[in-house]
Amino acid sequence: MRLYVTIFIKRFAVILEFFITIMLGIGILLLCLRMGLSLTNIPNLDVWPNYNDLLDTCFNLIIGVELIRMMYQHTPDTVFEVLLFAIARHIIIDNSSIWSSLVGVCAIAVLFATRKYLFCEFDITDEFVFRATTKVNAVNKIIHVSLPHEPGETLLDLITAKFEEFDTETGVGACVYIGDVGLRVAKMHEGKISRIEVIHAIH
Repeated sequence: MRLYVTIFIKRFAVILEFFITIMLGIGILLLCLRMGLSLTNIPNLDVWPNYNDLLDTCFNLIIGVELIRMMYQHTPDTVFEVLLFAIARHIIIDNSSIWSSLVGVCAIAVLFATRKYLFCEFDITDEFVFRATTKVNAVNKIIHVSLPHEPGETLLDLITAKFEEFDTETGVGACVYIGDVGLRVAKMHEGKISRIEVIHAIH
């Protein structure tokens, strides 16, 4: 029951992210159209949008686009780009103090140093723990993977066959990979596998 609740919450969060992304995209599109229709006002500093308004709005639109990318990609690079544009906007638009600009430049330098020395390539994964007796067909349907299986085959049958195929010693933590899906022994009871973790890589 707990597993199904966890899966439901994850799927619900994805749906909410998708809905928020759609709303943000529509808002950006409408604001772009409004800006395009109002460009003749730019020379008049007393009417929106003047040149400063144009810069401010364009930066906000770019940050919004990067937020959309961050919502569907979920990678460190997209977070980096959102922060980079936000800091750049602060430096260019809010240039009231040289010290404020200096702090912004230092922040950008720290971001680039972090990206160069601390970022590493990795795959985002979904991890689910099932009873060893769970049917492979049911696992495929629940977490939307494509583990190969025979009719009626369980996770225990599948992982045992793979351990024998690759001559892998059975024990907690032992793992085999089938395409972009990993099977790991999560728990053993009296020498028998009782829980198996299914790891689904999201590239």
